[in-house]
Amino acid sequence: MKPQQQVMSPQDIVVLLKIITYGDAPWFQLAMADELYISQSEISKSLARSKFAGLLDTSGKKVSRLALMEFLKHGIRHVFPVRPGALVRGICTAHSAPPLNNTIASDAYYVWPSASGDVRGQCIIPLYASIPKAAKSDIQLYELLALTDALRIGRARERNLAVGELEKRIL
Repeated sequence: MKPQQQVMSPQDIVVLLKIITYGDAPWFQLAMADELYISQSEISKSLARSKFAGLLDTSGKKVSRLALMEFLKHGIRHVFPVRPGALVRGICTAHSAPPLNNTIASDAYYVWPSASGDVRGQCIIPLYASIPKAAKSDIQLYELLALTDALRIGRARERNLAVGELEKRIL
């Protein structure tokens, strides 16, 4: 049998950011799967990939925060790039969402497509399809994901502001 290359998936970033939101509290894969609307088997595979990549410690329970921050700063926009799409109804992300929307004034909105959204803006494909639903019930995760999108789509100023905000929350 031929050895297979381990490749990160976009949902791996979502899972890692969700673990960050737990802080020091214990967490369980099944509960996380329910909260993220991702199957438990996908959570398990995601944790294995993140361990292999050095983004989780050997126990698979603690995020290697410096490594994750380094990846977000320098790699996310190249590994999981995104381009603004058509105008759709959705949930604000990137500089259009908290906390960056308090600093950056813009008439152009970026949104994750969602029928339950209340803003029209340019479509940004989320890292995982269930993000809009999961973010509605977890403001901390929502902000981390919106800041991550600012790194994926933003210009230099937005990226620098997002890095600062992410460092406060992750490191």
